[in-house]
Amino acid sequence: MARNKYDIDERLDVPFSWKNLSSVMTYIGRVKGRMSVALLLSAVGSVVGLTGPLILQKVMDEVIPSRNMEALVRMTILFALTIVVNVGFNAIRTIIVTQAGQQIIHDIRQDVFAHLQKLPFSYYDNRPHGKILVRVISYVNSISDILSNGVLNFIIELINIVFIAIFMFRVSMPLASITVAGLVFVAAFIFYIKPRQRRAWQRVSDKNSNLNAYVQESIQGSRVTQIFDRQKKNVGILRRLSRMRRIAWMKAIVVSNSVWVFTESMSQIVFTLVYIAGVYLISPMATFGVLLAMATYANRFWQPLINLANIYNNFINSVAYLERIFETINEPVLIEDAPHARPLPPVKGKVDFTHVSFSYDASRPILTDVSFSVSPGESIAVVGPTGAGKTTILSLISRFYNVQEGSICIDGHDLMDVTLESLRSQMGIMLQDSFLFSGTIADNIRYGRLDASDAEVERVATMLQADAFIRNLPDGYHTVVKEGGRGLSQGERQLIAFARTLLADPRILVLDEATSSIDSRTEELLQRGISILLEGRTSFIVAHRLSTVRSCTRIMYVHGGKILETGSHDELMALRGHYWRLHTVQMKELAAHGKI
Repeated sequence: MARNKYDIDERLDVPFSWKNLSSVMTYIGRVKGRMSVALLLSAVGSVVGLTGPLILQKVMDEVIPSRNMEALVRMTILFALTIVVNVGFNAIRTIIVTQAGQQIIHDIRQDVFAHLQKLPFSYYDNRPHGKILVRVISYVNSISDILSNGVLNFIIELINIVFIAIFMFRVSMPLASITVAGLVFVAAFIFYIKPRQRRAWQRVSDKNSNLNAYVQESIQGSRVTQIFDRQKKNVGILRRLSRMRRIAWMKAIVVSNSVWVFTESMSQIVFTLVYIAGVYLISPMATFGVLLAMATYANRFWQPLINLANIYNNFINSVAYLERIFETINEPVLIEDAPHARPLPPVKGKVDFTHVSFSYDASRPILTDVSFSVSPGESIAVVGPTGAGKTTILSLISRFYNVQEGSICIDGHDLMDVTLESLRSQMGIMLQDSFLFSGTIADNIRYGRLDASDAEVERVATMLQADAFIRNLPDGYHTVVKEGGRGLSQGERQLIAFARTLLADPRILVLDEATSSIDSRTEELLQRGISILLEGRTSFIVAHRLSTVRSCTRIMYVHGGKILETGSHDELMALRGHYWRLHTVQMKELAAHGKI
């Protein structure tokens, strides 16, 4: 649970996995056609460009000394053509690679988001949402260049090195050997620095994640911040997180730039050795044309190496983000269809719990050997103190979590043997958190049933006493709701969420504190609509207000993960046990506040 804080790093204490690179290649393979065309253009352009130094050598050693102006013009035009072809092909290559890169980014982001839709509630409970968001947006954006230009340029630069080496050895084998010898030192340094770079950029990733998580949390809690006048304190926290991120970034930059500095320094050493060897160490002394051609080739030989060092730097930087992205994609989907799962037939609503036990972690059991049976059409109220396991019972019926011991069956079908889609499509589930999405009120009501007509939307809202306040809004049912339902009261948001749930016409209804934010008058009116909609449906209701569950067919009092009492309101009141005491206390509190 330590991960669930903005100031705790999500350390990735695992070695680098080549499996991630294999996964990356899968995405690159989807655009291999465009990448192949880009590679071909680059290869042709590079080979054409490499003929330039040979032209210069011929001009310096033969054409100019012979004063052949006609040949000089031809060579000049040919040299210009090599530049035009090289630049033109590279420009076309850049366009193609950019398109391919954006396709790769689209596919990765699509897969990350699709996988997030399948992850259980526990995944979102155990980490700040800002740390999830940064992976879908920022991290995916950060790897776009390395997966398109980076991969292609890596191949191109390797090809360039091979071709340049061939041209160099054709001009002068001794000088070419000196140029190539520097590779050994560069390779040794890169091998030494690689693990340090990876760790450095992982720390940057951690600090980025922390910063993003805190900013999102602060935006969501801005009202509370102003209520408690916490602005200065929060700015101080952000300043500290930003400073830690900046320190991590600067350390990573120093480590990464050491590769470029070492490679650049080695190239200058090699250039110097080539000139010294060409003039003093080889016999006969190299001609001016040979030295000019070798200097050009040496520069071109080391430029790809410097480019490779930069690509390597970017790759190591991106690896930190790739590891986070694929950590998310590889997060196990705990709630999914079994291989043998079958669609659940249209249900009548019989529900059976048989010796069900469950815990969110091994240290504290939530439900212990719970068994009960519900007939079609029954309404079951689940009451008890906070933490008793009421919401857990509803979550297991909806299969938001898997049963660990025992079984839950609907119409005799074990929930573990049916598909999630066929189960939840026949259930109406309303949680205490009445979240509304950006869009119109009508769109929010038909969120779970997109084919519903306006008349059906209005009918459900009318039955639930929501029609009146909706029509009083500026645009009625077409009023645009802000993210999360801002601008509406909590009670109004809950009424809209209620209409959204019931529009789906479910056979089994699950209500978890569905009326907790609705005032007593509205709740009284709402109960009339609910009583009509509950007819013929099996329903499970969790409510702290016992006045809302008196009419239920059966009331189950849960405490300590067990069902201690069960019966109708009158039966439990006559029993004078746990339910009677809870009800008596609530009635006294309401009387003391003048609410009854």
